[in-house]
Amino acid sequence: MGLSSSTDRKRLAHVLSIALIVVCCLQTSAPLARANISATERANIIREMMSEQGTAKILIPCSKKALDIQADGSHDEDEWSEALDKFGPAARIGELVEITKVEFKGSRLIIELNHGIKGGRKWWHRVQIAGAHTRGTTLGSTAQVYAPGGTKIALLYDKKIPSMQADDLRAQLKPVLDFEQRSASELYIEKLPEEFQIAIKEKTVIEGMDREMVLLAKNRPDRKVRDVKDGVETEDWIYGVPPGEVTFVTLQDGMVIRVKETYANIGGQVKRNQDPNEEKNN
Repeated sequence: MGLSSSTDRKRLAHVLSIALIVVCCLQTSAPLARANISATERANIIREMMSEQGTAKILIPCSKKALDIQADGSHDEDEWSEALDKFGPAARIGELVEITKVEFKGSRLIIELNHGIKGGRKWWHRVQIAGAHTRGTTLGSTAQVYAPGGTKIALLYDKKIPSMQADDLRAQLKPVLDFEQRSASELYIEKLPEEFQIAIKEKTVIEGMDREMVLLAKNRPDRKVRDVKDGVETEDWIYGVPPGEVTFVTLQDGMVIRVKETYANIGGQVKRNQDPNEEKNN
């Protein structure tokens, strides 16, 4: 059937061009959706991830066989608990781990941590370095604690391992490992109720905190004073020395029950705020 006019021919050409674009898009996107990891990508991942260090975001058990992790970061709680009961922890929250081997087996990407179950902390992680004014380990005074054990974890995929880069792998491991190298204290603070997070950030102490939270907020006290009254033992952590602001943090059974801030003169006497009228009379 012939086209009756140039307008009809233009309309047909327009429809055909749209159809061609759609077909091209489908042909372009389909292989990407089905693409498996290439040999080059495997080599790049091994090169970039070997010796990569991160901190544990959850309790990771030791295990002879690789502990499975789904692509969304979830894992079998029963399997991990069984391994923990049998072999103990490989890394606790905030402890530093190192990737020591990467393997690609079918639809599983297996990652060895700290040289596996027979590995763990090495002698050089405990070496003392002493100087005129400093002493520390090879990790440095501000570094994380190196995890005591090793294990294997395996990322599971549907049929085949998909195309990915090292950054994609880091993102998939994020529920388990933090590669931003944050300290154990930072990971601990993130899990606290918001009111305690704010207090620690502002370097203040509030009731309900425990000892660890107080130390994170104020560091170690200048003095500690214990007292027993009616069979109940309390401990005052005192921050500051006269003259100046002094903070009394009272703990009972390891929890803060009272916080008092005041000003102390030289000699330890607490200054009393006088009534303006009383001051005039004097």
